[in-house]
This record gives sequence, structure tokens and C-alpha cells, in this order.
Amino acid sequence: MGQEKHICTRCFMHLPFTEYHLVEHSLLEKQFWGLFPIEKAVSMFHHDGEKTRHIIYHIKYWNHPEIGHYLARIYAKELQEYHFFDDIDILIPLPLHWKRQLKRHYNQSHYICKGISEITGIPVDKRVVKRTKNNPSQTHLNAHQRSDNVSDIFQLIHPEKIKGKHVLLVDDVTTTGATIASCAKELAKAPDVKISVLTLAIASRLAIPALNGDNIEASVYGVPLME
Repeated sequence: MGQEKHICTRCFMHLPFTEYHLVEHSLLEKQFWGLFPIEKAVSMFHHDGEKTRHIIYHIKYWNHPEIGHYLARIYAKELQEYHFFDDIDILIPLPLHWKRQLKRHYNQSHYICKGISEITGIPVDKRVVKRTKNNPSQTHLNAHQRSDNVSDIFQLIHPEKIKGKHVLLVDDVTTTGATIASCAKELAKAPDVKISVLTLAIASRLAIPALNGDNIEASVYGVPLME
């Protein structure tokens, strides 16, 4: 009954899980190669634009961050069995600009971090980096526009908190990865920091906005995605 409160059992069982934690280098990790020094990266399920749209929208826009918190706990339990968190020191939620958070009343990425923390005991720190620009939504932008839209929108506030640490940057969903990469590049300014990434969902190629009328690969931002 507890699970049904957040997501029905049938819907959960039919989520397109990635199983990224079972491979040495996930497609999400490869998406960031060449952009910033990344240790590892995982996503719980594929966001295909249909099956998962309502889940993501409820978490992100429709005032149900508890769904993200719930899914994060499940995913953390799974990853913990494979020792994914053994060398992680700090969880960092991808920041929202204060104006956007004031309008939304919450940062969904912070709820996801709290779910992970409750299972792993790893502390959450949302004051290491901040979002300095209230950039427009990425939703209707193509790949290159997304990259320009998130350029220099983050500022590392407390590099001393992550010096020599392995941080896990957490977000709800990655499409092209431009926003996460922008934040990670800022975190990488801290001395001897290691960076990994976790998102609940990763957009399939079909969900990535079109460029010049054609579907694009995430290779626009890193190396080509391979089957």
C-alpha cells in the first residue's frame, strides 16, 4: 500500500530501467567524457517521452517531489548492493535559481538527495554551489541552444567543503546533459575533487530535441552514444 501511494506497482514494474550500474562505463558517463573529469554516472530509468512523462512532470512541476524521494530510496538500495556509494563523500543537488525555487516551492533534486542520504548515510550539502542566473527553460531549445543557455550559470561558493572529496551531483533527469556539465565544470574548480553523477532518468534519443529537423545524439556534448 505504501508503494501505491507514490506510484502503482504495475507502473513501477514497467519502468524502462537502465541497469547502468551493471556496466563499467554507462552511456550517461560517456555522455560527459571530454567535458569534465567524471568518475562514474548512473540513471535509474530511461525517460522515453511517453511512459515516464507523468512521473517526471509530477516530480518536477506538479508539486509531488515525494515521488522523487521515494524512487531515490529504491534506487539507492539497489546501488548500495553494488557498492556504488562506497567512495562517495557528499551529495550535491543540482541548484535551482532562487526565483524558480520560490515559484516552485521546492528543489526536486534536493528531495532525491534526501532519499539517497536516508539509505546511505551520506550527507547532503546544498550550499557548495549556487545558480547565479535564472536562465530560461531548456524545454524547447535545441542542443546548441541548451549549451549556450546554461553557460556560466553556476558559482562555486565553498570549494573548501569539497576539496579532496568525491561528490555525487544529483538531478531528476538529463536530456543532453548541458546543465549538469555546466555545474560539474564549476565544481571541478575545487582542488583534488572527484565528480560522479546520478539522475533518476535519462532521456532517450527520441526525447532529445531536434536540430535542423533531425533527432540528434548526445555526441553534441561529449562522445557519441553507442548502442
